[in-house]
Amino acid sequence: MVLTGALVNGLCIAVGTGLGLFFTKIPERFKETVMNGIGLAVILIGLQMAFETENIVIVLLSLLLGGLIGEAASLEDKLQATGRWLEEKFSRPGQETGIAQGFITASLIFVIGALAVLGALDSGLRQDHEILMTKGVIDGFVALVLTSTLGFGVLFSVVPVIVYEGGIALLATQINSWVPEAMLDQFIVEMTAAGGLLITAIGLNMLNVTNIRTANLLPSLLMVGVILWVYQWF
Repeated sequence: MVLTGALVNGLCIAVGTGLGLFFTKIPERFKETVMNGIGLAVILIGLQMAFETENIVIVLLSLLLGGLIGEAASLEDKLQATGRWLEEKFSRPGQETGIAQGFITASLIFVIGALAVLGALDSGLRQDHEILMTKGVIDGFVALVLTSTLGFGVLFSVVPVIVYEGGIALLATQINSWVPEAMLDQFIVEMTAAGGLLITAIGLNMLNVTNIRTANLLPSLLMVGVILWVYQWF
């Protein structure tokens, strides 16, 4: 089944979240140190991905155009509103549970990245779910650690992960008929680099170094494809 990989990925996140709930009672200073460690690791992963670019101009243009689209659509505000809605639905009146932060942080970490796209493409093109299953194991461990510091809001990231990866997998079943293989390979490289910069921004936000509206930059991942398509024609 085309969606097998995406569903397994979501299941691993749910299991990791469940296990992480057993560690939510650790002292705050331990949580802070763990969160700082996660932030540093996220930055390293993002930079490694960003350095894979073969054309920095494409990455730069995609971030600029994608950022303008994201700001116009207020994607960050919509994501925050979704988090607050979850907060209201699953917490007691007047109680701060951190559900919104857990949902937003986990969603961005799990959705942005090369493995999500590569794995979903493999699921759709070749019915090979190995990459997404591997990603699922990694995400499960990350979910465990995030849940121990941010709470069970991490669980709700399962929905955007399945929708995102599942959507790409379904699209990939038809992609061979209208996208040349060389262009697809270049798209993956530059999308990985752009996604790496977004992941780096997430890490900096986790360390409270910056307050970058990362969600508003998400359209840049799509703009990589648009720019490459225009480049092929001109």
